[in-house]
Order: sequence, then structure tokens, then C-alpha cells
Amino acid sequence: MLTIREAVASYLDHLVVERGLAPNSVSSYRRDLRRYAAYLADADVREISAVGEAHVAGFLARLRAGDDEHPALSTSSAARAVVAVRGLHKFCLREGAIATDVAAAVRPPRPPKRLPKALPVSDVTAILDAAGASGTALAARDRALLELLYGTGARISEAVGLDVDDVELADQAAVRLSGKGGRERVVPVGSYAVAALEAYLVRARPHLAGTGTGSPAVFLNARGGRLSRQSAWTVLARAADRAGVRADVSPHTLRHSFATHLLDGGADVRVVQELLGHASVTTTQVYTLVTVDKLREVYASAHPRARSG
Repeated sequence: MLTIREAVASYLDHLVVERGLAPNSVSSYRRDLRRYAAYLADADVREISAVGEAHVAGFLARLRAGDDEHPALSTSSAARAVVAVRGLHKFCLREGAIATDVAAAVRPPRPPKRLPKALPVSDVTAILDAAGASGTALAARDRALLELLYGTGARISEAVGLDVDDVELADQAAVRLSGKGGRERVVPVGSYAVAALEAYLVRARPHLAGTGTGSPAVFLNARGGRLSRQSAWTVLARAADRAGVRADVSPHTLRHSFATHLLDGGADVRVVQELLGHASVTTTQVYTLVTVDKLREVYASAHPRARSG
């Protein structure tokens, strides 16, 4: 019969020798599994074959609640420990030390769903204005890029991946975006983004293209090549800094703001799903949580009987 201590030692050797895990990773596994072994010892379980699913579930509960010797772990730390325990039992099953993997049904805790961060409309406007303030060719590009990101909800990779042929600014302005999994969608472009794109494409882009080798990309860098995701991120960061917006801002922030502001304005969640290119409406519904919070704030401050006293 394999003891808990022997099973842990064999598994750690496996991680080092056969899987080649980094020393820091092995150290984390060792720490979590020692805590697991101590928990089982307290339950008078000495052999790996005597461990049941209830023991594994109880260990997870102990991690989240804490005890006299250990503080409660965060969701991510508890999940890491459960992953180590599941790996141990899977290893023992594969080695023939146990007949059933009792840890398979115990899932690591999932972190709470983080709500997307959306900027107030006034902050978005300030950032867009700051992007084109200098009047140079690069400033015109930056304004057009950020107007497009906010006006269409495009991912940054979709925006920098646009070619000139993907943009239609005539009667019914729209862009063709290539999203995740190669899925394409056509998204309408609002008047502010149209004006910024026209100004850039007509006057500024030819100047930038003259320094390059004929890239079909809409957004060009100073050398005439396609603008990178990293450079687009820098464009937004600099505009936010000039605008005095101190919130954490990323290209995805404009996508979040696009979705949240649409829903605040009464757009149907399934329309927003199509505009964002989400495969499932469940993903889009995260944004509705943001608007519900806003509705709750408005209700609490405006309704005469929302609060007592």
C-alpha cells in the first residue's frame, strides 16, 4: 500500500524528471501537497487508496475557510492547490496505486466574473479629441484608429488587421472585420468615425504610405508598414494621458465602453452580440450586469421611496 507521503514524493519526482517543471512551480506543488497530506493525516487517512471524494472536497472547503494554522486562501490560490491534488490522484491512477480517481469530480473554484470596465462618455470624448490634437499625419491616424475602435467595438487585432478594401465609407458606411476563429462580420460605422477615417485616408495615409512599400493596411506606422497591436496600444495610452484620464485604459476598454454605452442607450443584447462578434450571447450578457448596476444607482438616488430616512 502506498502511503500519502510516498505518493506525494513520487509525484513530485515525476514533475521534476519527466515533466521538467520549473523549480518555482515544483515548490508550489510541494507546498500545496504538504498541506493536503497534513489535512488527510488529521482525518486519520494514511494511504492514498483510502482517500475518498469527500476528503478532497473537504480539503477544498478547508482551503476556502482557513483554519487555526492557515488563513483562508483566495479563489486563485485554492484553485491552484486543487489542481495539484487532482494531478496527484491522476498520477496515482496511471501508476496503478489507486483504482479510482476520487479527485476527478472536485473542480477548482472559479474566480468571480469580472465586470468589464467602461469609461464615461466624457472620458472617451476627451481621449478621442486628444488623439488628433497635433494635426500631423500620425495624429490623424491616431484619431481615426481610436474613433474606429470606439465606434465599432472592434478588437485591437481586428482594427490593425483591416485593409483598405475592408472599409466602405459611402452611403452605408461599414467595415468588414475578421474576428476570432476566422469569423467575419460587417459592422456599421458612425458619422464621427467616418469623418475621422475620411480625413486620414484622403490626406494623411498617402503621406505615410509614401515611406513604405505599398502595404494594403488601413493603419500605417511612420515607416509605411502595418501598425502593430503594441503600437496601437501606445497610441491609446498617450491619448489618455494627454486627456488627463487616469483610469486604466486599454484598447479593450474602448470595446467595453462601446458595448456598455449601446446597452445604456437601449440596444438589444443580441444586436450588441452581433456587433461584437461574440459566438454566444452569454458572453455579451456580462455587459448587462454593468448597466444593471448603473440602473440600481440611478434608482437609489432618484426614487422617493428607494431608501428609508
